[in-house]
Amino acid sequence: MGTQKVTAPLIFAISIATIGSFQFGYNTGVINAPEMIIKDFINYTLEERLKDPPTEVLLTSLWSLSVAIFSVGGMIGSFSVGLFVNRFGRRNSMLIVNLLAVVGGCLMGFCKIAKSVEMLIVGRLIIGLFCGLCTGFVPMYIGEVSPTALRGAFGTLNQLGIVIGILVAQIFGLKVIMGTEELWPLLLGFTIIPAALQSAALPFCPESPRFLLINKKEEENAKEILQRLWGTQDVSQDIQEMKDESVRMAQEKQATVLELFRSRSYRQPILISIMLQLSQQLSGINAVFYYSTGIFKDAGVQEPIYATIGAGVVNTIFTVVSLFLVERAGRRTLHMIGLGGMALCSIFMTISLLLKDDYNWMSFVCIGAILVFVAFFEIGPGPIPWFIVAELFSQGPRPAAMAVAGCSNWTSNFLVGLLFPSAAFYLGAYVFIIFTGFLIVFLVFTFFKVPETRGRTFEEITRAFEGQAQEANRAEKGPAMKMNSIQPVKETSTTENKT
Repeated sequence: MGTQKVTAPLIFAISIATIGSFQFGYNTGVINAPEMIIKDFINYTLEERLKDPPTEVLLTSLWSLSVAIFSVGGMIGSFSVGLFVNRFGRRNSMLIVNLLAVVGGCLMGFCKIAKSVEMLIVGRLIIGLFCGLCTGFVPMYIGEVSPTALRGAFGTLNQLGIVIGILVAQIFGLKVIMGTEELWPLLLGFTIIPAALQSAALPFCPESPRFLLINKKEEENAKEILQRLWGTQDVSQDIQEMKDESVRMAQEKQATVLELFRSRSYRQPILISIMLQLSQQLSGINAVFYYSTGIFKDAGVQEPIYATIGAGVVNTIFTVVSLFLVERAGRRTLHMIGLGGMALCSIFMTISLLLKDDYNWMSFVCIGAILVFVAFFEIGPGPIPWFIVAELFSQGPRPAAMAVAGCSNWTSNFLVGLLFPSAAFYLGAYVFIIFTGFLIVFLVFTFFKVPETRGRTFEEITRAFEGQAQEANRAEKGPAMKMNSIQPVKETSTTENKT
């Protein structure tokens, strides 16, 4: 393939797209810092309305709803990805849904003046809907405009956008900035600014060339965009690959979500996609972030919020590390290293939490384990599940596959958020052993089932799965045969061994 040029138009298009990832990260992290202030707001708003002080149960329920409704919106949004991208295109879809960010941001920003808890909750639902759509659009757009040799590195930028969003939300949520009684609505409404910025810049970004050629049959337009984005006149091979894919798509009808599970050639990749998304959420990363402030407090850190921000900084640094490793070490290898490292750290976290009352220094072991846990997450399970789904499917089933994967991610995220506080209450320090179990299961699954997609075109990856499906059909008719044709390609595994 040779060395691939990185051009200014390509960097610009991908940077503007990742504002959507930033929005997802920001709105995920923003609600944690002002928790007590928002609870107070719910309390006095209801007091004025009900004339009686609201019960503790009602308060907690409304607060939990404000947090969790974001994930419900995300589930609905992620499932609606296909409705948008096939009708309006990848870029225009990102542009249209910014309207949701503005509406959601306004509702949250003005809820205090309006003395309306409902506005806060509806605003969180709408912003969740917007973020759910973004988690489908952004990795798909990046995957389709990136050259094969750089697809993994650019795919990691989606995760970088998310972690920077979380970090900015944590910093803005400090009392010295916007985490105050007066300014918290601005903190929640800030999401309007990136939406406006992205809306202003998106018209200058090209539409996905794959969408133009395969869905719109605009070959010349697609060719010009590829030449501009990739800084080379010779894109005939890539155009030919898209045409081949287009011919195949004409033979197969647009894949619906149900067909992904019914069709033999899609079943394996959709199972891998769902398992990778689950491996991200059930790894315990959100639980660690949720719990970290408390752990840092127990360890004697005076201002635990700063330690949590420290974890956010580690998060960001190691996402950048992954960016440079993903095309060298490969997706599968990094995912396994990440899962294995996190499993070890969660064991250390359990041991140190159990012993920290007996030995003071165990608190520092625990803090160290948390930071290393976060680092391992960003090497593999953080970035890889998002962009590998776009790699496992051809143009036809890709939107439906992104919808299923996104919905799996949001649903498991919602369940962890809902069930973790109770699990932590009943199990105490042992709660992390549950995550250790999950991590080991996902590690074994990745080892046996997940293919290496580095340096392979979308067409090659799809053909490998189809070959496997045919082999499975033959196996059913004839004697039982092993289903291992989608193990990493030989040349890839040799390069992996060298790294």
